[in-house]
Amino acid sequence: MMNSGPLRAHDAVRCLFVAVRRAMSIALAAAPGALAAFGAIPVAVQASPSIAQYDQPKYPADFTHFDYANPDAPANGTMSFENYNELQTYDSLNPFLVRGAPAPDIQNLMFDTLMQRSWDELASEYPLIADDVEVAADLNSATFHINPAARFSNGDPITAADVKYSFETLTSPQASPLFNAQFSVIKSATVIDKNTIRFDFKRAERDAPLIAGDLPIFSPKWGMQPNGKRLPFDQIATMPPISSGAYLIEERKNDKQIAYRRNPDYWAANLPSRRGMFRFERITFKLYRDHYTQLEAFKAGDADTIVEYSATQWARKYVGKNFDNGMLKKGDFADGPAQMQGMLMNLRKPMFQDPRVRHALTMAFDYDWMNRMMFYGQYRRTSSYFEASPFGATGMPSPKELALLEPLRGSVPPEVFGPMLKQPDTIAPNSLRGNLRVARDLLAQAGWHYRDGALRDANGTPMTIEIMDDQPGMDRLILPYMQALGMLGIQAHMREIDSALYQKRLDNFEYDMTTFIYPPVTIPGAELTRRFGSAAASEVGSENYPGIRSKAVDSLIHSALSANTLDDLEAATRALDRVLINSFYLVPEYYAPGARIGYKSTLGYPSKVPMSYQYEDWVIDYWYDKAPPAQTASSTPATAH
Repeated sequence: MMNSGPLRAHDAVRCLFVAVRRAMSIALAAAPGALAAFGAIPVAVQASPSIAQYDQPKYPADFTHFDYANPDAPANGTMSFENYNELQTYDSLNPFLVRGAPAPDIQNLMFDTLMQRSWDELASEYPLIADDVEVAADLNSATFHINPAARFSNGDPITAADVKYSFETLTSPQASPLFNAQFSVIKSATVIDKNTIRFDFKRAERDAPLIAGDLPIFSPKWGMQPNGKRLPFDQIATMPPISSGAYLIEERKNDKQIAYRRNPDYWAANLPSRRGMFRFERITFKLYRDHYTQLEAFKAGDADTIVEYSATQWARKYVGKNFDNGMLKKGDFADGPAQMQGMLMNLRKPMFQDPRVRHALTMAFDYDWMNRMMFYGQYRRTSSYFEASPFGATGMPSPKELALLEPLRGSVPPEVFGPMLKQPDTIAPNSLRGNLRVARDLLAQAGWHYRDGALRDANGTPMTIEIMDDQPGMDRLILPYMQALGMLGIQAHMREIDSALYQKRLDNFEYDMTTFIYPPVTIPGAELTRRFGSAAASEVGSENYPGIRSKAVDSLIHSALSANTLDDLEAATRALDRVLINSFYLVPEYYAPGARIGYKSTLGYPSKVPMSYQYEDWVIDYWYDKAPPAQTASSTPATAH
């Protein structure tokens, strides 16, 4: 779904990555041969080049490349990209800070992690900076060996000390709290020798070793001044990073343009986890302030590709001479698990603390009309926090789910013990008017009654809701919803602000409602704590934007994180899904079943699409310029102009 700022929506799904890029927070893996199938605690361990959560990694130790990569793709040409995410400008070359807008995709292009995640498995990692890992028998630690060939862009070897520095910096107050939260299960990092580092964990959680493998690595020399002193990390904003990744910054024209060039000395280019990846010599980004201009620039040939999140644009605007003459194409690509997109409510506001009020607000959202009239039927209704995955709840609770829910009876909605909640619809014989009558009754039960032209509480205070967003296209979604709220007597208005102020208000929980996307995960893990855990609700900059504080939710998160088998994990996440959905923390919206990508016909892509991927990074990481046709002996040489 997932580097910074949260995911929000533009017309439909906005799938950008938040500050913890790729926060597909993968839950662990035990070393192959070290863990018995599905989680029995082993009595011995051995070092292994790859780790997988349950069972064995898909790829053997001698694999040559991922199935979704084309190792024979040409490694030349350039990629001209437009807005990578919602940010319309950038002012920082440090993607790890809470303040500032980072340069587009800088973390992906310039910072490698200890290990590389596979995009076509539930949760597996393969060698990158680390060439093997040993998971302790009690799951309380994992030891990584650094590939002696690993190098920073300045030629310095990457050592265990650099890994320790990266970890301690990202978990310090100088870095964004999102990273501190992501790596919170790690208690300490200990340098064993030059190329060996051990991570000790606070708890024996199955996801801990993979979380350690997700650690981005950067050099302690980044931020070093000519006088030999290093700037504090939170002041390193405009100094180019010393890269551990595949690209370097070639040019920065202004706060709207940046160009990266592939490092010709990138040491990992031929590793199996990198073969067929990063095929463009040069990648440029140009940021536009509005989507209309961005699309018109693409249609004119000023950009090579665009990922489209607007159903209307996709259905009506991807036409013109360059589509007719074959220069431009449009493609729909399948995707795996779907994000949870919804209009979240800030429970820190007293009016949202009653679940009956929150339930009433979900009844006012007319998805069916919007999908039919605005979105050309391209979307599907979101009904789960784990949509389109085996971890979402359906039907009646299973015996294993009930075993987790029964001890919580009385502290969770009673509906969790019945069929999974069906989202309200307006398909005949149902209607929006009927749904609003249900909403009116729920609000009355919660003490809100219509009088003197407004919905008021017992003190006569009217219910007033500000719906905040920073995307002009979102008014098409929000205005009809506001009209429905108005029929209930709720005084709703939309506040459209620029992306920088939006991010600041979001980080400090200064909003009533806003559309938000929880990016999808292939397998649930530590992100559950960041998104829904009680402790995160009061942490500025955390991902618990609704402000959920529930001992029941915390208990089910713990069950998920301590699950020893895939079956146990599925039971825990499904039980958690029932509680979250029936607590009405947000108004579920919709999702697109795949990626909509416009591109120049000169671009190629691998024949196999990954199981789950972030759309922009799939293009940037695995697409390529097609090789020019080979000239025959009789071909006429091209004339220079």
